[in-house]
Amino acid sequence: MQVVPLRLQPGDDLRLTLEAWMRRQNIAAACLISGIGSLRGAQLRFAGHAQPTALDGDLEILSLSGTLSADGVHLHMAVADGHGAVLGGHVAVGCEVRTTAELVVGVLEGWRFSRELDPTTGYRELVVEGPAAAMPLHT
Repeated sequence: MQVVPLRLQPGDDLRLTLEAWMRRQNIAAACLISGIGSLRGAQLRFAGHAQPTALDGDLEILSLSGTLSADGVHLHMAVADGHGAVLGGHVAVGCEVRTTAELVVGVLEGWRFSRELDPTTGYRELVVEGPAAAMPLHT
């Protein structure tokens, strides 16, 4: 695995910036190893909700994880507000970096991630191709 550190700048949209970075790279599969920083508001989709919820104010990124492919990212994040209250969920467009977002990306050589519509879930879900992909998880 190759490790790539990234720093997002104030004003960057967390999701859009990562998606654009992945499209510019010659990387078929990656994951977020670590993600911390601060946001000026966020858009998180909570479990069971169809639409994201706007979180206003300054937020600290406590944890950010996900899978990255050239055709999309799937990110989850936990954030804390100025009182230490923590919320988490699926990262949508609209998470603006306040001071910094420090990310460590793991590039998974020999693997390919893509996203395809899964009729069971109704979402574009992860498709994995690579060395262990021939070993079924479910039989």
